[in-house]
Amino acid sequence: MAPGTVIVRALQAALLAGLLCAAPGSRAGGQASVLAAIDAYAPRMGEVADALWHNAEPGYLEQRSSALLQRELREAGFSIEPGVAGMPTAFVARAGNGHGPVIALLAEMDALPGMGQAAVPGHSPLHGQPGHACGHNLFGAGTVAAARAVARWLHDSGRPGEIRVYGTPAEEGGSGKVYMVRAGLFDDVDAVLHWHPADRNSAAQSGSMANVNGRFRFAGLASHASIAPERGRSALDGVEAMNHMANLMREHVPVDARIHYTISDGGGAPNVVPASAEVWYYVRHPDPDVVRGVFERVQNAAEGAAMGTGTRVAYTPLGGVYSLLPNDTLGRVLDSALRASGVAAPDADAVSFARSIQQTLAQPPALETLTAIADYGIDGVSHASTDVGDVSWTVPTAGLSTATWAPGTPAHSWQATAASGHALGHAGTRTAARAMALAAIELVGKPDVLKQAREELDRRRGEHFDYRPLLERDTPPLDYRATR
Repeated sequence: MAPGTVIVRALQAALLAGLLCAAPGSRAGGQASVLAAIDAYAPRMGEVADALWHNAEPGYLEQRSSALLQRELREAGFSIEPGVAGMPTAFVARAGNGHGPVIALLAEMDALPGMGQAAVPGHSPLHGQPGHACGHNLFGAGTVAAARAVARWLHDSGRPGEIRVYGTPAEEGGSGKVYMVRAGLFDDVDAVLHWHPADRNSAAQSGSMANVNGRFRFAGLASHASIAPERGRSALDGVEAMNHMANLMREHVPVDARIHYTISDGGGAPNVVPASAEVWYYVRHPDPDVVRGVFERVQNAAEGAAMGTGTRVAYTPLGGVYSLLPNDTLGRVLDSALRASGVAAPDADAVSFARSIQQTLAQPPALETLTAIADYGIDGVSHASTDVGDVSWTVPTAGLSTATWAPGTPAHSWQATAASGHALGHAGTRTAARAMALAAIELVGKPDVLKQAREELDRRRGEHFDYRPLLERDTPPLDYRATR
């Protein structure tokens, strides 16, 4: 028997064992109907995920992606409110019977610029094209699958309650959800559930990094770099002086702080003193107040660099997000739902694909972790950032991750892009949809759990918490991913 066949059968056996060990009640009634609805929709879910992947669109430019998700929800009976909070690709979709709990699911859809990659297990970049290196095509498709199943259950059972889908653009640095929070779109929501593609299955809850990001554009004087350099004032010198000061600063910030940048415009030709140059900065830390303080120092460095190089500098804020605030109450509901619904085993082709991907990774974990479920825990800190953070400080929020990528795959890599466009990604997406749907219908029927989740949120925020966004913009930067 071929080694690949052995692994596939082992994975399928693990899945079967997980389902058989589940309590009989977990498959009865509403849970069974919800799981059956997701399984029936799974082929179409894969088509939606692939359509988003092939038409990868960066933040605030997700016109086709948003339209597709809205169409899938509208066909399932959802009412759609498009273009919310000043964002043309954002939407809120609603279904249910009212007068009951409101459970919200988040649907991301934006791709990353320059991360285009063929859906093959070798590095095959699609130069200049965006790509779903964070798997948001799977994110959006899986959320729609879960929401459709819950909406059907609400209709068939007559249970009071509402399921909502928030189509949230520009998660990658554009802070789309923050504008939705500021617009009050989550004010009447009882609980928010979300998921994210990853290389393992886990409902463990963790914090994340708050961040602020924005562009610093320096203006100088153009001149011939050799004939008359004394007449020029290099905007690129301003950028480099700022970067030097920021790099010196790294020794004198809290140990968990992160400062990173990219020079987004360094001038046009070496023999011309650049009259314009730009650098894009991120500052991160788990504490939003620390982020505010460190970023203020970065801004001071920009002003000092401009003064020292005889240039001028203008700052354009782009994004700002809170850290994730974990909710143990909701996290345990998601963990139970993940274990009750089981892990969708990848087929032989997906396993072979994952094995080939792992050959490009350094010391990857065992392939069998594709169908394992990690132990539940809370209060770790991820060094990623997400605009889900602002949602989590205003509404009880919990998320899970599922194995859509080969174990050991880092996010924002070509390996993640490739797997997000492959059947391997579809299997993990199905796992996420099933778990979120089971968690949602449980919460609809358990107002006491929702009350506990709200009490936990109030306790973790502190008695005198006042939400003050890190985001400094009044309107979304709709062109922040446009070709510059």
